[in-house]
Amino acid sequence: MAKGLFPRAWVKKSFYFQARISCVRVKYLFLTWLTVLVGSWVIYVQYSTYSELCRGHQCKNAICDKYKRGIIDGSACVGLCDKETLYMGRCLSTLPNNQVYTGSWGDRDGIIRCKLGEVAHYELGEEPEPRREAPVFDTPTRGTSVEKFREMVHNHLKSKLGEQANLASLVTQILSVADGNRDGRVSLPEARSMWALLQMDEVLLGLLLQDRGHTPHLLGFCGDLYMTERVHYGPLYGLPLPWPLSSWLPAGVQRTVDQWFTPSWPRKAKISMGLLELVEDIFHGTYGSFLICDLNAAILGYTDRYELRLLSNKAVISEEQFRQRMKTLKCQTDSDCAYGADCLSSCDVAERRCKEEPLKPNLAKACGVLKDYLLRGAPSGLREELERQLYACMALRGSAQMNMEHSLILNNLKALLWRQISHTKDS
Repeated sequence: MAKGLFPRAWVKKSFYFQARISCVRVKYLFLTWLTVLVGSWVIYVQYSTYSELCRGHQCKNAICDKYKRGIIDGSACVGLCDKETLYMGRCLSTLPNNQVYTGSWGDRDGIIRCKLGEVAHYELGEEPEPRREAPVFDTPTRGTSVEKFREMVHNHLKSKLGEQANLASLVTQILSVADGNRDGRVSLPEARSMWALLQMDEVLLGLLLQDRGHTPHLLGFCGDLYMTERVHYGPLYGLPLPWPLSSWLPAGVQRTVDQWFTPSWPRKAKISMGLLELVEDIFHGTYGSFLICDLNAAILGYTDRYELRLLSNKAVISEEQFRQRMKTLKCQTDSDCAYGADCLSSCDVAERRCKEEPLKPNLAKACGVLKDYLLRGAPSGLREELERQLYACMALRGSAQMNMEHSLILNNLKALLWRQISHTKDS
């Protein structure tokens, strides 16, 4: 019997290798299919999320429709709707009803914010619910005089800030901003835009603080769409790490990593001086006292000249508002007397009512933010004294003697930092 051309063992091996190759191909095909499926799903989810969160075109269309119908007007309306020199860039929105975009207007870069629908009432620290109806811009009504509008603005500010001696000058400043086309008078459409903006506490506080240079400047507005100066460096320190890494990285290591990507120490000292000046200006300032109820590095940034900017005004409230809120709260423990993230009062257990006095001043919170930031890289001859003053500052509490102690610690810290940088170009 003739033997086959190929040995039987070789044929068996050939079949074996072919079977393995086929199995590998199937695995690769399955993995490729799975990759395409997962990738498509991720792209779909990202697109759906983007479509839901980023609706700037809807904002622009709604605002420009009302502008062209003569309902609203403002300094940015012509650039946004007529000349189209005001552009929306990258979407930064995190909520569908609060549209946030980078923007450019001529040679100016900024951040554009726009509301979609009616503002729902929410407490500080809570997220607003999606709004279903567009703002109607019906206040003030037709026939309202400028003097009547001035009175409306005055009463609104009084309800927010309490009785202040300088409210009249603030009203005049706001009416000047409302005159978008600079013709010397406030028209009804301009008044409607300004009234809509004043309902947003972050805009009102920005107007209060921008003369001192602590908040991004208001560049223009149209209805309740407004554009502010863009702060290119923020947060103050810290890197946004991916979720798995941030979960497993020890807190001490993360604090160290946060400090790696910061400016030189003299520049950090200049930025810190800006934060101390902010605290000073809102502590018994021109329009009363204010509290920052979530003071952390994430809401602080700085310019290319190392000037501090408060990136978010949403956590800032007047002390009058805080006291009014505490009056309405019942309590069993101190933890029940909270407003926002860290504005706390104490509980009168006998009365089961929260006391009106805030427990921790802004300066103590600011020093807590600056402690690691300033101590890392501090000159050796300064470090011990700086550390002592920072810890004394962090220990501040609300009391009858707080005003004097607050001013003393604040002035000592500013003087200590100024001595170190006054002779450098960073001053």
